[in-house]
Amino acid sequence: MISEHVAGHDLLGAYLKDRRTKLDPAAFGFSSKRRRTPGLRREEVAQRANISPAWYTWLEQGRGGAPSADVLDRIASALMLTNVEREHLFLLGLGRPPEVHYQANEGVTPRLQRVLDALNPSPALIRTATWDVVAWNQAATVMLVDYGSLPPAQRNVLRFMFLDPRARAAQYDWESVARFVVGAFRVDVARAGAATAVSDLVDELCRLSPEFGAMWRNNNVHAHGEGVKHIRHPVLGPLSFEYSVFAVDGRTDLSMVVYNPATQADVDRISSAMAAAPALDLT
Repeated sequence: MISEHVAGHDLLGAYLKDRRTKLDPAAFGFSSKRRRTPGLRREEVAQRANISPAWYTWLEQGRGGAPSADVLDRIASALMLTNVEREHLFLLGLGRPPEVHYQANEGVTPRLQRVLDALNPSPALIRTATWDVVAWNQAATVMLVDYGSLPPAQRNVLRFMFLDPRARAAQYDWESVARFVVGAFRVDVARAGAATAVSDLVDELCRLSPEFGAMWRNNNVHAHGEGVKHIRHPVLGPLSFEYSVFAVDGRTDLSMVVYNPATQADVDRISSAMAAAPALDLT
């Protein structure tokens, strides 16, 4: 355990030194003259982070105890680290990622949309941590709901589940599915640090749906990584899917949900329905 502890501090020190020496002093208002080594000096990083130069020096040298999250946050700001670099700093310094501060980002890239389109005839969508649907493919439109026909503010999974009668009609056991959805939503919101961002939505749903209010107050949580989903399609009848939820790398605010048809017969029926539907511009 001691060797692991020392090794961790050594890695942290090496990472800090590497980031420090790659910075341009002039960009931070420091003189570039009389510097024996590239980048910022240790005392300059300490000044920007508002910590003692001795403490910062010890961190680079792998000495002393573990830094606090506050110190790492200030060092990350001082070194102008990206979100990925900041996360790596915390993993080296504390063995865990930093606390999440939710930041909503609208839309997806054309490349990500093409990934969704390539998954047809498997319905697939991308949702935010607050479960707003921001992208989808044609199979999702045919099988789940035509998100393009809804105003952007209404493209929310929970709103659809609790306020749209089509959601009830599609489920064999709506109450059980709804409880699971609320529990999985609660986990995603907490993981993303988005409690404040969803407060208006939760208040609205509590007001408009007593069932949601009761389920929300139960405080149940559920994992939502993968599972099986059965629906009653209004035209095609019963359909079964195996679903999986994937994180979108570099976009902590987004996740991709893919519903793979469980049988070849389901694949064929979905493909036929897509062929019969008009071409859709989902970008």
